[in-house]
Amino acid sequence: MPGPLLHQGAIVTCAHAGQAQPLVPNPRVLVNGMPTATIAGPWAIVGCPLVPPAPGPCLTAQFVTSALRLTSTGQPLLLMDSQALCAPGATPLLPVMVQTRVIGM
Repeated sequence: MPGPLLHQGAIVTCAHAGQAQPLVPNPRVLVNGMPTATIAGPWAIVGCPLVPPAPGPCLTAQFVTSALRLTSTGQPLLLMDSQALCAPGATPLLPVMVQTRVIGM
C-alpha cells in the first residue's frame, strides 16, 4: 500500500511512548533535507517508561516490512505503514508524524 517515506526527522514511538530514531540513516535519499531509513538498519529507542517485572523498556527495534518497489543502496525504504518489532518485548513501533511530500509503494 502506498505511504509516506520514513525519514530521520519523523516522530516514531514505541507502544509505550519511547522515542525511536534510525541508527543507520540512508544519506542517498533525502526528504525535507533529512536522510530516509531502510529496512536493514536497526532503530534505537530512548525514554520507554516500561519497567520490570515486565520484559523491560524497549531499547531497539527492527522493521520487518517495507516498501515493495522503492529501494536505495539495494535495500527497501521504509514507509509510514511499515511494521517493526521492539526488543525486548516485541511491541510495535508507531510512526506518529512523517513528511507527506514523498509517497512510496
